[in-house]
Amino acid sequence: MRFATIQTATGPRAVVRRGNVYIDIHATDASVPNSVREWLAGGPALLKKLQAIAERTDAKTHPVENANYLAPIPDPQKIICIGLNYSDHAKEQNLQPPREPVVFSKFVTALTGHEKPVELPSVSTKVDFEAELVVVVGKSGRMVAEADANSYVAGYMVGHDVSARDWQKEKDGKQWLCGKTFDSFAPCGPEFVTADEVANPHGLVIKLRLNGELMQNSNTNQLIFSIPKLIAYVSQVVTLNPGDLIFTGTPPGVGDA
Repeated sequence: MRFATIQTATGPRAVVRRGNVYIDIHATDASVPNSVREWLAGGPALLKKLQAIAERTDAKTHPVENANYLAPIPDPQKIICIGLNYSDHAKEQNLQPPREPVVFSKFVTALTGHEKPVELPSVSTKVDFEAELVVVVGKSGRMVAEADANSYVAGYMVGHDVSARDWQKEKDGKQWLCGKTFDSFAPCGPEFVTADEVANPHGLVIKLRLNGELMQNSNTNQLIFSIPKLIAYVSQVVTLNPGDLIFTGTPPGVGDA
C-alpha cells in the first residue's frame, strides 16, 4: 500500500492510494483514526482493515492530481538521521568510512511535504542538499537484534536532509543539530510505500536534481551500514516507535563536497 497525508478544505487527511485517487479512510469509516502514525501503531489487524476500506466502492476519495501534500507522517515521535553512510560519498570526501553509524536528529518542525518550499534562513549562507532513503518504523522496539530488524520496518519514502553547512561545520564545537533542523529542512514524500512493495531496499537508485541538473546519482547498495544494522544500533540507545523516521544518509554529489 501507499500512504499519504494531504491538506483538504476540512483539514489534514490520512489517505491510501488506489489508482489515481486517494481513499480518505477516516471519512469512509470513522472508527479508524485519521493518522498514518496511528495506523502503524494499530498493527497488522488495522492495516488489513485499511486495505479492505480502500477497496470499498463507496469510499470517500480525493484526486491524486489535485493533492496538496503534507509530510506522509506529519507527527513522528523521532526523526533520526545517519551521516556519512555511503561508501562512494566517503570516497568523494577522502574520508575513511566510520566504524559505527554517525547519528544525529531533526525536530518535527523541520518536516514539510512534497513540492513545498524549503525556507532559506537569513542566518545561513551555505544551505545544501542531501537526497536520502527514509525508513519508516512500524512497531516499538528496544535492543532490536539485527536478524529481527526487518520486521520493525513499516516501509520507505524519499527524504531530503537539507543542511546549513555554516552552522553544521563552522560554529564553535560544530552545530550538527542546529545545522540540520531549521524549519522546513526535512521535506519527504509524497507517499510512504509499505515494505512489502519494495523487494530490495538495498538496491534502490537515489537521485537529486537541482534546477534540472543531475547532482546526485547513486544506489542504496552503497550503504556502509545496512538498514537492519541501523535499526539494531539506534535501538540500543532509544526505543523505536511506530511512525519514527530514519534518514539513512546521502550519496555523493552534495554541494559541500
